[in-house]
Parts: sequence; C-alpha cells; structure tokens
Amino acid sequence: MEKPTVRIALIGYRFMGKLHSHAYNMVQQLMDPPCRIELAVLCGRDSSALKAAQEAWGWREISTDWRAVVARTDIDAVDIAVPGNAHAEIALAALAKGKHVLCEKPLANTLADAEAMVDAAEASGKVHMVGFNYRRAPAVQLARRLIDEGRLGKIFQVRGTYLQDWAADPNVPLTWRFDRSVAGSGSLGDLLTHVLDMTRFLVGDFEEVTALSHTFVARRPLPANFSGTGLGHAGQAASDSFGSVDVDDVTAVLARLEGGVIGVFEATRFATGFKNALCLEVHGDRGAIRFDLERMNELDYYAVETEEPTRQGFRRILATHPDHPYMQYWWPEGHIVGYDVTFAHEIHDWLSAIIRSQPVSPDFTDGMRCQAVVDAIASSAQKRVTVSL
Repeated sequence: MEKPTVRIALIGYRFMGKLHSHAYNMVQQLMDPPCRIELAVLCGRDSSALKAAQEAWGWREISTDWRAVVARTDIDAVDIAVPGNAHAEIALAALAKGKHVLCEKPLANTLADAEAMVDAAEASGKVHMVGFNYRRAPAVQLARRLIDEGRLGKIFQVRGTYLQDWAADPNVPLTWRFDRSVAGSGSLGDLLTHVLDMTRFLVGDFEEVTALSHTFVARRPLPANFSGTGLGHAGQAASDSFGSVDVDDVTAVLARLEGGVIGVFEATRFATGFKNALCLEVHGDRGAIRFDLERMNELDYYAVETEEPTRQGFRRILATHPDHPYMQYWWPEGHIVGYDVTFAHEIHDWLSAIIRSQPVSPDFTDGMRCQAVVDAIASSAQKRVTVSL
C-alpha cells in the first residue's frame, strides 16, 4: 500500500533550519518512515539565502511570508526553527490553521506564551512536539532503559552541566543570543533547558530551585552589518561600536526534585576548553550512569553489586549495538553516529505520531513545564531566594 504524504513547511533556514532540512532527508532515505516526506516550503526573511538553501536541501518552494505559508491548505505540518521570540506567534497561527507543529526549544521565551501554546495545541487535536533533540541520542535512551529496569535502584542525586566556551572572547559580536528580547535569556534558555529536559526525562520533575547567574562581559562590539534595528536594543545608535548584553553568561542551580532527589546544575558559555559538553550523571543505591555529549556514542555505567570492592568502577558502554535505541537504522556495531541523527530521530518520531494519530514526547506540555523551571530559576537568581514550583 502506498504511504501517505506529509507536506512540510519549515520556518527558518540557518543553523537549526539547516539541521532540520538535513534530518528530513536522512529520515526519508535511511529510516523507512511510515510516510512520504514532501519538503513543500522553506520560509525565511532573506530570499537569496533561501534560494541557496532550497537548492542545497531540495525544498519545492521558498517564501518570505510565514503567515501566508501556515495558512495554506497544501501544508500538513509546520516546523519552527527560528529564535524563541517568534515561537509562540508562529505556533499559535499554525495550530489555528489545523497544522501539526514541531517547535524548537525552548518552547517560548515566557511561561505565559508557553501556556497559551499548550492550550492551543490541546484544543487543536494536532500532534505537537518540542525539539529537545538530545533526548534522542541512543546513549540517553539507553540510560532511560537502565533506569526503567531498576538498574540504578533508588535515585539520590543528579548532576548536570552544559559547558561551551565560544562567548569567553569579549570580541565576539553582539548577536541575538545576547539579546533578551529575542533569546529570552542566555546560557539558561540556550543551554540549561537541554539539561533540565533531560533531567525531567530520566529522573522526574522539579520541586524547588535556588539559582545564581552572572554576566561576565556586559558590552560587546556590534556586528559589522548592524543597522540599528534587528536586535532588541532599539535605542542603540548605529554609530556606537558597542552594545549592551542583557542575558546571563553563566547560571548555576541547586534543586530538589520529586522523590527527594537532589540536583546540581550549571550552564555556561565561558567554560574555556569545552565546545559542546552536555554532561549528566544520575546516582542511585544500585548504580549510576554518566553521559557526555562530546562522547555521545558512549554511556558510562556503574553497577554496585557486579564486582568485588577492589574492582568496582564505571565501565563504558558503546551504544551502537543493533538492540540499542534507534541503532537499527544506522551502521554496523561500533560505527558511531553523530549530532545530526538526534534530529532525524526526533523528526521520525514526530512524523510517525502524525500518521498514527498518537501523542509524542516531549510535547508542548513538556516544553511548558521546562519553561516553568526556567522562570523559577530566573526569579531565584534575580531575587536571591529559593523558588518553589
């Protein structure tokens, strides 16, 4: 029987749009999805850049008007891969037009917007998903399997960090990632949300947080093509060569999770020597797991009872066996996979849920709950108090 077709509109064509475009092609060519994927429309603001992306990735059409795109009757699903300040408006419009929606993380820049998106998604009856792609690394899925099997026993502690260093150079220009009106926050929304979601996925929900945040570089040089508009600093004169940073460079959190689990978390873009190190440890009375995104094909696992005391310690699991999550789609055992496959897994699961009319996680409710933790962390850091959720 011929597979049904899902017609996709992708809003955004730069870093995330490029990854999503690549992922659609990977899914179609390598993962045997339950549908045909039609790359119908690629949407953005720069028509010449859009044309180049269209030719590179095989999109049928391009458009600079996302409102017209989401209203089209020949579009089934909308993929939102633009900065966070535009997520709510696009998602609400797409859901109102009866489209399935995949939205990049964080779901929104405010909890109020996230709640409105959840209400609209639930009322629409459509399949909605938020793009916390790191959940879908095979090693992270394997960690979830070990926890579900009781291999860690009663969980005591979770420790998570997301470390990058690209902003440590004070000469890095003032891009949108340093602008609260566009990004919502800095390392908190950009990086720590991934850690928070992975913690919720593996361990459980947050109950209270105590946080500290700091901005190391308060002013940065304006981009060479700065015109006085585009960033949220509307009052910034184009003749001034520097602009103000109004987001966090580092955020650190102490947390209590359900079941009495204690968490320690940090996200920074100033961790010199680290490029993309999302690390998560979970410790229980029967064992522990440790994941590092810079070694994303590996999971460190420690079992308390398997060795005599003088031989105990973590052992490495290479998460590339055909029985490991998602690995049936890829290469022979030991042939590692990369960052891009996490997006392919995410898109495959979203499309599968659309065809089967089933929910998928993380959905907009997961995104909203993560945003509630983000808001609590921001409030705690600002007021220097513990905030309950």
